[in-house]
Amino acid sequence: MSTEDSKSFDFMSGLPYLIGITISFLIALYLRTIPKAGVFLSNGFVRFGGNDPWYHLRNVESILNNFPNMIWFDAYTQYPNGTHQVFAPLFDMVLATLIWIIGLGNPSQDLIYKICAYYPTILGALVVIPTYFAAKWLFDRRVGLLSAFLIAIAPGQFFSRSILGFNDHHIAEALLTTVIAMFLIMALKTAGEKGINFESLKNKKFVDLKPVLFYFILAGIALGAYSLSWIGAVFFSFVIGVYITIQHIIDHMNGKSTDYLAIGGMVMFSIALIMVLLTPYIGSTKPLAIKGLLAGIVAFPALTFISIELKRRNLKAYYYPATIAVLFIGGITIAKLVSPSLYALVTSVFSFFMRTGGGLTIAEASPLLSSGGQFSIAPFWGNFTTLGFISLIAIIYLGYEAFKKNNTPERTFLLVWTFMIIWAMLQQNRFAYYYSVNAAILSAFVGIKVLELAGWKDLLDDLKLKDKFDIKSIKIWHVLSVLVILLVFMYPSYDMSMQQSKYTGGPNGYWIESTMWLNSNTPDPGLDYYESYEVPAEGETYQYPDTAYGVMSWWDYGHWIEVIGHRIPNANPFQQGIGGRRNSIEEENKPGASTFFTAQSEEEATAVLEAVHPDPEKAGARYIVSDVEMATGKFYAMSAWTLDTADYYIPVQTDQGIQNVPGPRYYNSMESRLHIFDARGLKQYRMVHESSVGNSAETGYKNIYNALFEGNLALENTGYVKIFEYVEGAQIVGEAPEGEDVTISVTILTNIGRTFVYSQSTVSDGTYSFTVPYSTLGPIDGETQFDTMPVGPYKISYGTVQEEVAVSERDVLDGNVIEV
Repeated sequence: MSTEDSKSFDFMSGLPYLIGITISFLIALYLRTIPKAGVFLSNGFVRFGGNDPWYHLRNVESILNNFPNMIWFDAYTQYPNGTHQVFAPLFDMVLATLIWIIGLGNPSQDLIYKICAYYPTILGALVVIPTYFAAKWLFDRRVGLLSAFLIAIAPGQFFSRSILGFNDHHIAEALLTTVIAMFLIMALKTAGEKGINFESLKNKKFVDLKPVLFYFILAGIALGAYSLSWIGAVFFSFVIGVYITIQHIIDHMNGKSTDYLAIGGMVMFSIALIMVLLTPYIGSTKPLAIKGLLAGIVAFPALTFISIELKRRNLKAYYYPATIAVLFIGGITIAKLVSPSLYALVTSVFSFFMRTGGGLTIAEASPLLSSGGQFSIAPFWGNFTTLGFISLIAIIYLGYEAFKKNNTPERTFLLVWTFMIIWAMLQQNRFAYYYSVNAAILSAFVGIKVLELAGWKDLLDDLKLKDKFDIKSIKIWHVLSVLVILLVFMYPSYDMSMQQSKYTGGPNGYWIESTMWLNSNTPDPGLDYYESYEVPAEGETYQYPDTAYGVMSWWDYGHWIEVIGHRIPNANPFQQGIGGRRNSIEEENKPGASTFFTAQSEEEATAVLEAVHPDPEKAGARYIVSDVEMATGKFYAMSAWTLDTADYYIPVQTDQGIQNVPGPRYYNSMESRLHIFDARGLKQYRMVHESSVGNSAETGYKNIYNALFEGNLALENTGYVKIFEYVEGAQIVGEAPEGEDVTISVTILTNIGRTFVYSQSTVSDGTYSFTVPYSTLGPIDGETQFDTMPVGPYKISYGTVQEEVAVSERDVLDGNVIEV
């Protein structure tokens, strides 16, 4: 066969696989773009999913307004501290640069939003390509092609984190780690075929080294890109380090050279290290990334040196793992004596990702096999369906095969890679989107085995020889095996992905309307949203203008308040500004969102607000935003962050048996006083706006209050989101006979047409005094343009006396005294 004929044959034989990869890519892209109507809303609003995608949008907009500069410090969140950039920069820098190029240096807002929304779908679909090549080099092209199909339709977090509008770095992590694995597998396989050692380097014999080093270099570039895309990227460096250590032991025990591991490991980690060093800032973990990569650069040749020395001394093979174990234990012992912090880091490695306390309420940080705090297999099924279980079969088979005979380095890497991802995933379910790739490859391996057992390989080989298709050659088991692949391997994943494509997440209509109301109806904080803020010097705090203020809400909603509302949240999804405790109930209960919303009195809550701000003359927040989820299901999370969850819920005998229901401590909490009771009777907090009504558990909470505590709350759902303002409050003073019960009240009409009565009572000692938060005369320019307010003047009554008092907005804001 001529060279041209050979090339033509290679192309024709590879064409079905190229078509298959292309189809897989298009299927993946199609599935991820199904929920267009839920992202591009009819009113022109683009709804990004979840929480962090909104902050990525914040970063991209900032870069484009200050191109090509990254926002390294953001004063528009975590008031009154601001925050250093939390995300690693590459994901947003690449995205912003693409938008800048496509927009010819002046992209429109519409173009920014559209590209940001579609970006994760493209990255998710691209994972098909390295998955195919990784599986191809591990096994063969058939396994690669089936892997590509399986990852294209994979459900769970891999799917939801690459769906339209979920513009987050998570899918970039999955893509880049798969690319790293692909090039590393190629390098390992090529090294096994070509050979690579220090002798070749010493003698400058680069012919055989070039293809191997090429793949190691590409793996290093991918590792560097991954390190610049996620602040926890030292994780995959650790995975590679564990693999190289294990492979050193395997090769030494089998009398093989380990030079290729030292050379390849140093090349990969050195390239990644250079990329990290050239980047000015990587979240808060740049020092950790540098230390991790340096450790590998030193350790990999050290492992090879030990192997060479033990072989030179003709020592038995088992001395090698024993030496490594002794050195490891010795290193830990020295670290304990010299550096307690390093010792703590090393010894905690096996629970590196485990969260405790309030951290367990973070959805993505909870253990995989947990639902509602109980062991559950449902999350495993929801992420992988049948492929999760099939992949476990493949692990057992490949593990047995490796034990029975000498495994290839690339398949050893597959096993180590898989076990390490499982280890991380069991601690934090977020790593499920990593394991989807492993599950696809492993399941494809089993799938091809099923087809081989059914005789498909022999059938296809026979067809090639005959060069024509005979329908009679197809037997029942051939058909059954294909049905197994379609119905067992593919359909459950496809069906689950189709179900999950209906939900895009992100702010619901109530939150969108409420944050947009904040944007339009509250005073400008006096800070340019698109400014490139000056990074405060170490030990100093950012100097905000006097007009700046915070917005207190639960941390889940911080990015929405910042990016949609253009207001400065106190707490955000970086878990900043939450306050509370982290390790022990004996710790100080630090001021923040958790301590504010669980405060047991108005005075205690106000003390928290004032403690948030370092200036004793200022409060940490002017507005408080609550939603019904905070008042019901999420309330437990607030208490969990304080490590004090006792007695908010009490056991009560019901017709269904004993059930835990909200108790006095819950109803005394600031969150309940605000949302359930509409801030009735509070002196310095007033409702200024509420969203439309949504279905929720609110009426149930009110019913329990009425039944257990003789309340008379109307059993109705109220605004899903409510906005309150913290004010000085006008002081209304007057005289009344001593011992008289004096009441002040007014009917409040909300913007959705709902009414409730605001009232306070006191016993006169000859005089009375009330601090009230509502203005009866309406809003004024430059201040809150509230649309929830009294329908008339305050009414003061005692005995047979009734008086009316009008209160201006200035009186409320300045704390003026009004004499009756």
